[in-house]
Order: sequence, then structure tokens, then C-alpha cells
Amino acid sequence: MSSYYPRTKDLTRTRKSLTESPPSSPSPTDKNYRHDRLSRYDSSGESATDKPMGRTSSYTRRETRLAALNRQEQDSTAKDYKKMYAEALHENERLKSRLHDSKQELVKIRSQLEKVTQRHDRISERSTVLESEKREKQALEKRVSDMEEEIKILTELKSDNQRLKDENGALIRVISKLSK
Repeated sequence: MSSYYPRTKDLTRTRKSLTESPPSSPSPTDKNYRHDRLSRYDSSGESATDKPMGRTSSYTRRETRLAALNRQEQDSTAKDYKKMYAEALHENERLKSRLHDSKQELVKIRSQLEKVTQRHDRISERSTVLESEKREKQALEKRVSDMEEEIKILTELKSDNQRLKDENGALIRVISKLSK
């Protein structure tokens, strides 16, 4: 473990010196060197030269990625946007016509509802009128029966009055004969 300690110290010193130095723009050769160094390692961090098939596998992966990107581009360009737009317009028109039909049906149903409501109001008015007419009829029938009773009483009174007149006339004659 002591053999590892100095290396760690050296690495820390190197890292500190790199971070303390002002950043400078990398030269084109540094960029190429870094790119070459990165391309030599695959995703696991092992050198491509350590593996016998390292370069070919990264090459095939890159080719596969490029082929997939090309397929995606072809798929996106293969879509017929005019056709999609026409379909959307057609669907929009179909929905507009359905909406229009629904609105017409709603107006029709509202008018039917209004008619039924008016009919119901008329029926309820009629029933109210009929009830009031029934009450009036009953009141009139009562008055008629009362008048009929009064007429009976009047006819009895007339007949009694006539009888009394006749008796009065007979008494007056009897009194006049007796007084002569």
C-alpha cells in the first residue's frame, strides 16, 4: 500500500497544477490528440488496441447509429404532409357538419319542448278554468235551487193570499148582509 501512496500524491499534485494554471485554448494538435485518444477507448474505458475487435465494433456501432439516423430522416421525409393536412381538413369538415347537425337537432328539440310546455300550460290553464267553471256552476246550481225554493214559497204565499182574499171577500159579503 505504501507503493501506491506516492503515486496518488503525484497525481494530486499534477491535478492541482493543472487546475491552478490559467485555461488556455487548446491547439488544433491538442484537439486531434485528445480525439485520437478518446477514439482509442471504447465505452468500458479499455483501449481499443487491447481488444482485438475494438475498432471494428466501434466502427460497426457508428455505422449502425448513422444508418438509424438516416432511416429516421427518411421516415420523417417519407411522411406525406399534404396527405395528413388533407385528412385533417376532411376530419375537421366532418366534425363541423356533425356539430351543425347537432345544433339543428338541439333547436328542433327546444322547439318541441317549448310546444309541450305551452300545451302543458294551456292544459293547466284549462284545468284551472275548468275548476273555476265547476265552482261557478255549483254556485249557480245552488242559486237556482234556492230560487226554486223561493218560487215554491212564493206560489204557496200567492195561493194563501188568494185564499185569504176569497175568504175576506166572503166575510165582507156576510157582514154587509147582516148589516142590512
